[in-house]
Order: sequence, then structure tokens, then C-alpha cells
Amino acid sequence: MAYISSMEFGLFLNGYIPGPAAHDTQSEHTALMREAGYAIHADKFNWKYAWFGEHHALTEYSHLSAPEVMMGYVAGQTEQIHLGSGIVSFPTTKEHPVRYAERAAMLDHITEGRYEFGTGRGAGSHEVSTFNGLTTDETKSMWDEVIHQIPRMWEQRDYSFEGKHFSVPAPHNILPKPWGIGHPAMWVACGNPETFTKAGSMGLGAIAFNFEPIFALQGRIDAYKEAIQNPTEIIGQFKNDNIMMTNAVICLEDRARARQIALSRGRGYLYSMVCMYHDTMPKKAGHPVWPQPPFAIPDESMLDGLIEAGFLLCGTPDEVAEQVQRYSTVGCDQLVFGLPNEGFEQDEIIECIELFGKHVIPEFDRDPEHSTTRYRREAKRSYPEFAFPVPDLHVSVIPESALLALPV
Repeated sequence: MAYISSMEFGLFLNGYIPGPAAHDTQSEHTALMREAGYAIHADKFNWKYAWFGEHHALTEYSHLSAPEVMMGYVAGQTEQIHLGSGIVSFPTTKEHPVRYAERAAMLDHITEGRYEFGTGRGAGSHEVSTFNGLTTDETKSMWDEVIHQIPRMWEQRDYSFEGKHFSVPAPHNILPKPWGIGHPAMWVACGNPETFTKAGSMGLGAIAFNFEPIFALQGRIDAYKEAIQNPTEIIGQFKNDNIMMTNAVICLEDRARARQIALSRGRGYLYSMVCMYHDTMPKKAGHPVWPQPPFAIPDESMLDGLIEAGFLLCGTPDEVAEQVQRYSTVGCDQLVFGLPNEGFEQDEIIECIELFGKHVIPEFDRDPEHSTTRYRREAKRSYPEFAFPVPDLHVSVIPESALLALPV
């Protein structure tokens, strides 16, 4: 079957380690290295993106607190796949914003332009309070301030700033500068309709998480697409017209086994932890909160209903391709799947990555170039290189081994 709409695909890795393994360092190591391996393997099978979560002190739910370290490891063993932060949170009590700009630019160099800069406020009072007792009420204002300053740090060689949440009181050259033309594509995590509109009005890509029927997303997607056509401001040097949506996929040659995984005991355990930790996100009424047992899908009929509604994709490659089409229909630009998926054995996850990459992705994504790479070519500077007069200094001698000689 031929599909007419274009869409890109990725994996979402979060350091998810359910149960007693979360308290065993060898199991923790095994789980983290497996997740790195999924991204490395996906690079060979048409996947364009691997997104890496960042969370702090969220036992079992996410042990990936320093994703840039894993991204550096993966970057050295991949060639095409883009590596994204999903997300870098911006509390200024966690870290000075200069560090966010420095690290993003460094990843841009290490990946040679394959880094995606996903940002957000951080989710949940337990997580944000790790950093000097911060409350979630403060994080919106922090994100708003920091997101406007990161591009200035990348462009100006004498950056300074006095703000509500942080300062760089004297001019400093924030290094390194991003690699090549432009800078990493910029994204923001979105939940409610207002955030989608705000993301579009700022020219930012939208990172979204699917906890409801797919066609319920249409209004948010439409609001984003309308806003990004005529943004009120563009953060950075180019517009990133992209909606990324996460979901779960079980794609196997054996249809019966795929459905068995979907019906397996313990499916939904991750979402019970989302309900516990992410207390700022709306929850489904009556849904179990950890440590309550997760809801089980009771039968094949209910499974079919959930697949039809878009809560998960499940079946053979042909079946899954038909299910993907619904996301394209509502306007998603990128569809991303969380791994490890509950109920999968290790070899089945690898099979899913390979089958989906070989048989489903080519039906929707025939362009070898990443959309964010195309957008980056349109980059235009937003700030002058220097904000202050440049001192009249002259250097007459530099090392003969310098990569560039002094101008004549």
C-alpha cells in the first residue's frame, strides 16, 4: 500500500528501569547500555531521530539524568541519526543557563550538526524540588527568560545579561559557538493547547506526548500550524515547523506475539509512574497511580479499540503502517516510540527496530535529509557579533601550528 503523506520517525529513550532492577547497579548498567544500543542499531535502519529524556531523582521511571553523556557515546557510533534532548529543563537553580548553551553547542560539534535542542520547564514537583527546593510555579518564568537568551549566547562574542533569574554581569564569549551554519534546531515540550500555540508563535518545534485518542490532538496541531505560519517572534535563526508525537509500538512478524505483548501483565506500569511523578500534567480520571497495579487490557476487543483510537500501534509491519497513517492524517510531522516497551524481550525490541525501519518507515519517509537540516540552511543571524565597542588590540605573533593565520 502506498501512503501519500510524509512523516519522520524516531525512538525515545528515558532510562526506564522498572521494579527491583532500579536498585541494582548491574541491572541499571545493563538497562542504560541497552538503551544506547537501540539508538546505535536504529541508525542502520532508516530511523532519523533518537530522543533522550532528562530526569532527576525519579526512581524506576527514569535513571537518565545526564543524557548528553549517552548522546556523546552514541554519536561516536552512528552516522545519520539525529540525537535530541527530550528535554533539557531550564531551572536556573539547577544550573546556570550558560551551561545549557555551552553543552548544546558542544554536542552540535560532536555530532557534526546532528543534535536537536529540545527544551522545557521540567515536569513534576518532586523532580524540580531536587534543586534548592524549586517549585513548579517558578519554572515557566525561568524557561521564558532562558529560551530568549540561548541564541544570544551562541551569536554574540561579548554576551552579558541582567535578568530576573540569572545574570552574566560583564561581557563574556560563551564557547564553543555552534558548528557550521546556524545552530541546533530548537524545540519545546507542549501539553495544553495554549502551549502548542505559544510554540508555533515562537517558531519552535513542538514535543508532545500522546495520552489520549489521536483525533483529540487535531485542535492542538491545528493551533500550532496556524501560529507557526506567521510567528510573532522566531527564537533563534530559523523556524522549526515540526510537531513530534510520542507513542508505543509493537511491530513483529508474529502478529499473535505482538498482541500477546500488548495484553501482557504489567503493561501500563510506566504510566502509573507518570501519574505519580508528573503531578503538573492532567491525568485520566480513575487511572491507577503507582504503587497501585496498572490497568490491564482485558481482551482482544479492548485492544482493537485502543489501537483504533491511537493509544498504541500493534501488529505486523503492514498493520502498523496502516495505523501510522492516522498520525499523518492529523498533521504529525514526526512519530517517536518509547523504548524499552513493556512486555518486550530484548531480541524482540531489536526485531521491532529492524522491521519498522525496513518496512514501515520507507512508506512514509522517502527523503534522506532530515527536515531540521533543511530548516537550518535558512538560518539568519538575529544579533550583532559584538554588542559593545571592540577594543583596539593588535596581536602580531601566534603559534605557527594555528589552524588559521593572522590576517595580512
